[in-house]
Amino acid sequence: MNWEILVGVIWAALNSPVGITAVASVALWALNKLYAARPEWQAYEGAIIRAVQWAEREIPSDAENKHVQRANHALQYVLKAYERINGKRADAWMAEQLAQGIEVTHVELEAANVL
Repeated sequence: MNWEILVGVIWAALNSPVGITAVASVALWALNKLYAARPEWQAYEGAIIRAVQWAEREIPSDAENKHVQRANHALQYVLKAYERINGKRADAWMAEQLAQGIEVTHVELEAANVL
């Protein structure tokens, strides 16, 4: 069997109604997987919200480097929650993901005037 016949058979199969449906189904499945992918920190969004609110209450507005202190306190809170939930400490990559989640959540909470 030569390549021209093989390519012709594959081309005919893909251009049939069943082939088009199969290709569309695979494309839809791949797009759903891509759309469903979300940052790792969103699984801990509740703890992050509580940590941001707690840090806002604990660190006074007139404190030196208040933003850095609040971010650090919130991160420590979330890392303890992560350890309590998973039974292990977060590695450096996950700690960075959680820190990014704290930043994003803080901005969202400020925009919604919740803080």
